[in-house]
Amino acid sequence: MSPDADLHRFLLDLRWDDIPRPAQDRGRLLLLDLLGTAIAGTGTALHQSVLRYARRNLSGGRARVLFSDATLSPEGAALVGGMTIDAIDSHDGHRLTKGHVGCGLLPALLAALDDSGRRIAGTEFLTLLAAGYEIGSRAGIALHATVPDYHTSGAWSAVNCAAISGHVMGLGPEAFAHALGIAEYHGPRSQMMRVIAHPTMLKDGSGWGAMAGVSAAYLAAEGFTGAPAVTVLAPEVAPIWKSLGRDWEVMNQYVKGFPVCRWAQPAVQAALDLVESHAPSADEIDAVEVHSFAEAIALCRRVPETTEEAQYAIGWPLAAALVRRRIGVAEVSDGAFEDAALREMLGRIRYVEDAAMNARFPAERFAVLRLRLRSGAWIETGWTTAKGDPETAFGTAEMVDKFYRLGGDVCSRDRLDRIHGAVMGLDGGTGSFETLLSEMFAAPRQGRRAD
Repeated sequence: MSPDADLHRFLLDLRWDDIPRPAQDRGRLLLLDLLGTAIAGTGTALHQSVLRYARRNLSGGRARVLFSDATLSPEGAALVGGMTIDAIDSHDGHRLTKGHVGCGLLPALLAALDDSGRRIAGTEFLTLLAAGYEIGSRAGIALHATVPDYHTSGAWSAVNCAAISGHVMGLGPEAFAHALGIAEYHGPRSQMMRVIAHPTMLKDGSGWGAMAGVSAAYLAAEGFTGAPAVTVLAPEVAPIWKSLGRDWEVMNQYVKGFPVCRWAQPAVQAALDLVESHAPSADEIDAVEVHSFAEAIALCRRVPETTEEAQYAIGWPLAAALVRRRIGVAEVSDGAFEDAALREMLGRIRYVEDAAMNARFPAERFAVLRLRLRSGAWIETGWTTAKGDPETAFGTAEMVDKFYRLGGDVCSRDRLDRIHGAVMGLDGGTGSFETLLSEMFAAPRQGRRAD
């Protein structure tokens, strides 16, 4: 069989019991993390803008939208869901894709299921989600291996979303192959470093990739043809796909501890480590020197004017960690940008690109932080990486705590409890999945940040 036929067969054959227990558990926690991030995302201007756009231009279908009362076309639901999750930079990622699988995958899967009218068990839903992490991770690695430019996640997540949507729709092998080719051709090959230089609502392209992937599957169902998908079929990427169903990439996803770009997180972690170990007050810190890899140093260094600038920054979250001893959604929201103490600390930071750290990127991301105190003493960290990588994974309790922190400003505690309980009980019968669907497809109770 050809590689795209192998992929089609993988989706047809995969069952819940085929997935190792650690991968099952990890997928469930990643789902909870995506939902917490999506809830937080509904409190942003980005969410409101894309929802208004989609209500006007992508309506007329029966696909419901994550944490909204809107009903749209499946393409529209995938777009809004992906952009809403991406609105808060706190969702999972994969080092070798240099991007994010779950952000586009979840809304695309939900949109295709909703539009199909299929009712499935919670374990089947988790199985499809796990399959998407396997396909999406490999699609991202393969695209980076076959093109010279550094593109956003939307470029390769389109292929993943086409595969998952096409499977839900019941496409045969030929139409399925065309869906992959359409998605690869039309996926947003957007340049990542442009949005790093100019942080806006464009973010990581995941919403557009989800929409492109879902659209590709529906086009293929109507007989539209696409060129062969190089990222699946090219001989040079064959080793990447050979491990499908054997090595579980869901275990290789990282989870962010802070709602900012992953590249900034080693520096933030270094700051939190120093203030915990040495307890200097903000007033005691005279100068800050951060050493990291080029992509981290290229992040925004000025006082942010928008939450997008704050999330794609290195200086602002570092200042927040040193002054407030935390970096949460509040620190990357409008209310924080006039904080005089944060602005002052930002002005004390010097940025140093480190060649040795460059050589370790993207497989490893490090930072070193040095603080000069007003006493004249220097304190510094060693090479620091942020927790949440596969080798330093957050435990269940930490993931659950993050979910409540992300959702707490927007949803009531009772509703968060219901979502949490439903996610953790998805393999216990049909009731949990029906509960989860009813909670996912309704507008959140508006809290102070979403007002």
